[in-house]
Amino acid sequence: MSDRARAGTVKHITSTQNPVIKAAKALQQRKARAESGLFLAEGHKLIVDALDEGWPPEMIIALEPKSDEEGVTKLAARVRAQGGDVIFTNIPVMEKLARRDNPQTVIGVFEQRFAPLETMTKGTVVALEGPRDPGNVGTIIRTADAVGASGLILIGAATDPFGVETVRATMGSIFHVPIARTDLARFSSFAVDFPGRIVGTHLNGTVDLRDVPAAEPQMLLMGTEQSGLTEAAASVCDPLVKIAMAGKADSLNLAVATAVALYELRRPFLP
Repeated sequence: MSDRARAGTVKHITSTQNPVIKAAKALQQRKARAESGLFLAEGHKLIVDALDEGWPPEMIIALEPKSDEEGVTKLAARVRAQGGDVIFTNIPVMEKLARRDNPQTVIGVFEQRFAPLETMTKGTVVALEGPRDPGNVGTIIRTADAVGASGLILIGAATDPFGVETVRATMGSIFHVPIARTDLARFSSFAVDFPGRIVGTHLNGTVDLRDVPAAEPQMLLMGTEQSGLTEAAASVCDPLVKIAMAGKADSLNLAVATAVALYELRRPFLP
């Protein structure tokens, strides 16, 4: 971590073999993220969102600006003022870090933050049991942000919310939505004392989602992409609901189903 009592440094690095670049690239792997407690976020907007949210980066790696049309110089000054380091580099390094052609002009290295499970008791909380697809989880975080949900709980063997694909799919909402993680046993104990309704979607649900009265605090509990909620998770829900469908499809993508349910449950609280 950077020493936040000092202004950050500025360096110019053009080699993909530089130790700083190699360490940043390693954050594409879950093991390195777990060991370091850091993660990558790509794009000028995401870094501005993080700064606005009081979540300054440890470091940014930016394409050496030929002009400041993208505001990189101003962004770098803002990062340095909050103790973050600035690395100016070239296109080959940025492509290596982003693992794709035409990468963003700036990539941030951030400290991971997880909220305590016990804080997830207000407003509308989203809980996901064992989601594996990073795009789904990132999209759900973005949707939770859009509807004003108060937080997200990841249960069991869930994908890493700070993985590159997940963060990319959040479009900056990773910095706005508190995230807690836990195992099923601890979640089940937490659910017993949860102060509001826990709504779970289930193939055997008997209550139409549209008939659930709006009230907060409330929790929406969703299962895995393949098999939905386990029996243990379903047992903490009251009610188990179904999403009405008129066509021949018998299920929805997890992110889509979560979005439909969230907008329905949050309808009275939306502007």
